[in-house]
Amino acid sequence: MRFNTLFFLLILSCVCLALAQVSYDNCCLKYVRTMGHGAQKHAVKYRHQKTDGGCNIPAVIFTMRKGRIFCTDPNDKWVKDLMKAIDERPGKLSDMRRRRHSRRG
Repeated sequence: MRFNTLFFLLILSCVCLALAQVSYDNCCLKYVRTMGHGAQKHAVKYRHQKTDGGCNIPAVIFTMRKGRIFCTDPNDKWVKDLMKAIDERPGKLSDMRRRRHSRRG
């Protein structure tokens, strides 16, 4: 009986430890200082990394055409400019929706 209880507590503690660990697979750990203008032209999308999800630093993560990613400081001016440029590129789904709704009204 004691063995079963001890075994159950051991398994339970292992499960708790496994669930408590945070995965850093998708977290940026440091920023790139700058990207050349040629590289900036190949940025196709971006996403925000927040510190509340287990990541240590806030970041804007740019994804390039071939899948390479760059972690950047969201407070840098060039990062804000690049996010704005990506948002304003023609052919985005949000742009098409915006144009369709503006024709109706």
